[in-house]
Amino acid sequence: MATSAPPGCGSIHADYYRLCDTQEAWGIVLESLAAAGVLVTIFLICSLFFLICKVQDNSKRHMISIYFFFLLGTLGIFGLTFAFIIKANDRTLPTRFFLFGVIFALCFSCLLTHACNLNKLVRGRKPFSWVVLLLLIVSFALVQVVINIEYLVTKLVNQRDEFMNMSTEKANKDFVMLLIYVLFLMALTFLVSMFTFCGSYKNWKRHGAHIFVTILFSIAIWVVWITMLTKGNAVLKQNMWDDPVVAIALVSNGWIFLIMYIVPEICFLTAPLKLEDYPPENDFCQPKFLKQTTGVDNRAYTQDEIVQGDLSYSPYSSHFQMKTIEPQNDFSIPRPKARTSPYHDYTGGKGPM
Repeated sequence: MATSAPPGCGSIHADYYRLCDTQEAWGIVLESLAAAGVLVTIFLICSLFFLICKVQDNSKRHMISIYFFFLLGTLGIFGLTFAFIIKANDRTLPTRFFLFGVIFALCFSCLLTHACNLNKLVRGRKPFSWVVLLLLIVSFALVQVVINIEYLVTKLVNQRDEFMNMSTEKANKDFVMLLIYVLFLMALTFLVSMFTFCGSYKNWKRHGAHIFVTILFSIAIWVVWITMLTKGNAVLKQNMWDDPVVAIALVSNGWIFLIMYIVPEICFLTAPLKLEDYPPENDFCQPKFLKQTTGVDNRAYTQDEIVQGDLSYSPYSSHFQMKTIEPQNDFSIPRPKARTSPYHDYTGGKGPM
């Protein structure tokens, strides 16, 4: 027997009623937040490409690859929200089981790679190159891809009917079991991010704080939605809220990724360089300023730095500063002179009478 469409929906399939049903407003609210997240994420990706040429620090420039893949994962999180607003069917169910773990594995792999790189920077060591960073991201995320492919191939090829018609409790348990590796990545990232606070270069610790706070909020969100999905809804006898719980977790975690991590990171991407961010003996990414020296400089040789811009400078000329020699004063001892005798002109004769 055909049912009438709910208020706000026209002649569409019943699986899509949550997208437009004004009585169950949670679907409209979540799809609005997810759509806004998609637009913001696309804007941040465009901004990232625009800021590439303005980044002066090589270490930060290598991080752009991490930010790009992280934004792609965040974009996938907001897009996957619609698969949980739409009712489960033969198209959305495999999408849920495959993409949920893969997308979150990609995001947490980016955070873990960034945390590993920061552990080197806060201790004054040479960071990973962008090629190594990409290999780490792909390696971490590829494990979850293999796990999900094996599960879906087994279910869809050998047990398709059982997979499509399995009970809600069984589906929820399988869904959570597929995410064990993602939970491992999350815990490992949280642990590695804590070590970023132990280095000597405090300006890099700020980036580690972004990862730490992001993972902390993500752990809280995951604990809540997994608890509600496996036990909470069954205790409350509200199994119809399984899809809304996961959809809320997706939207919440996506916005946490944007607000707590990627937006602050992009804001500090073009921050001015500081010499105290790098060890003085390593110039792998140090700005091209004159290095600070210790000890007493020989003033005779430092004149070389002053006259570099002078065209009259000759490499064979003396580096000593010449001064005008003043004429020497007479420092001889004065000798006594005899006074003139009043009788100098006396001849001995008598004068006129």
